[in-house]
Parts: sequence; C-alpha cells; structure tokens
Amino acid sequence: MINVWLIRHGESEANAGLPTQHPAKTPLTPKGQRQAQQVAAIIHHPPDWIIASPYWRAQQTAQPLRDRFPAVPFLEWPVQEFTYLSVARYHDTTIQQRQPLSDDYWQRNDPFYVDGEGAESFENLLLRVETAYAQLYKLHADRVVIFSHGRFIRAMLWAALTGTTIVDARRMQQFQSFINSFSVPNGSILKLQIQANDIWFSGIEIAHLLGFP
Repeated sequence: MINVWLIRHGESEANAGLPTQHPAKTPLTPKGQRQAQQVAAIIHHPPDWIIASPYWRAQQTAQPLRDRFPAVPFLEWPVQEFTYLSVARYHDTTIQQRQPLSDDYWQRNDPFYVDGEGAESFENLLLRVETAYAQLYKLHADRVVIFSHGRFIRAMLWAALTGTTIVDARRMQQFQSFINSFSVPNGSILKLQIQANDIWFSGIEIAHLLGFP
C-alpha cells in the first residue's frame, strides 16, 4: 500500500490578487511561505520520496520539508497546475482580469482545444494524471509527499472516483462541475491510500493552518 499526501502549494502572489508574469514562475507570498513551514512541521517522519511540480510556487512549498529531511530523495514530476490559457495571457494580469478568458475556455467545452503557446488541452491534463498514478505504482514506496496544485489535485481525485479514461466534451463538463463543487485551499492536504486498483482518500485537511494568518 502506498500512502500519498497531495499538498497544494502555499498562497502565491496570483492567489493574493497580484499580477502574474508567467504561470510557472509565480512565487509565494510571505503568508504562503508560512504555510509551507506549517506543512513541514506536521510531517514528523521522513517520507520515502518528496515530489514537486516544476512550478516555482510548488518548489518553494516543498523546500521546508526538503530542508527538514535532507536525506529524502527528491523528484520533479509534471504535476503542475492545469494551464489552459496561453502564457501570453498571463503577462502582467491578475486572476480577476483573466476570468473572462477562463470563462470562455470552459464554455467552449472542447477537450482537445489548446489556447496557444504554453497552454495544454483537457486531454493533456488527464494524460498527466494517468502518468502520475503510473509513476506512483513504479516507486514501490510506502510514504510519498507530492507538492502540487489545486486543479491537478482535484483531477487526481476525480480520476480515482470516475475510473474512466474517456476524453470527450461530456466528461470535460462533468470535471468542471466537480472542481467547482469544493475548494482545495492553499497549504491543504489530501491523503490517498493506493493498493492495487483501489484508492482511498481523506477529506481536505487544513487543521495545521488554523491560527496562522
């Protein structure tokens, strides 16, 4: 059995409403850095692997745990956020300013559509989710910590719940409804237990963040 902690990165400058220059290069805020410290503080035993997405905010969130357990091997996996808008659309814009573009993307409901350079399709996202699960099985580990992103974490949970690899407009619409039904706060944890083809999961855990502004 593999015990996996899926951890969303701490608050980023984009989450705080500040302009973004590039989806992969957005740093944590001071609050996000404190959240990263709080995550590291509640992991009392070294995992077998520490894994993070290549996006800077996830790397920064993983760093306190890497500092606490320097002997634990580290891997970078493509578990980054679902970046469905082109990189050019991020330059010097806020989440609020990008909201109409985001709405247009989801209303298009085309799982194979790619918005432009640096963007990916919904099909690409699901392929990355499948790859993440396949890589987990190959690790042959007991405890793995993965620093990822809100939509990707929900995509992993959704894939486990639906158990299908079909990619079509109906499934994309179902996914949007699913991710809109609950949030994954910055610094929160979703725990998975994976054994053979069975996956169990916890609720979204935030108790370690309470009382820290």
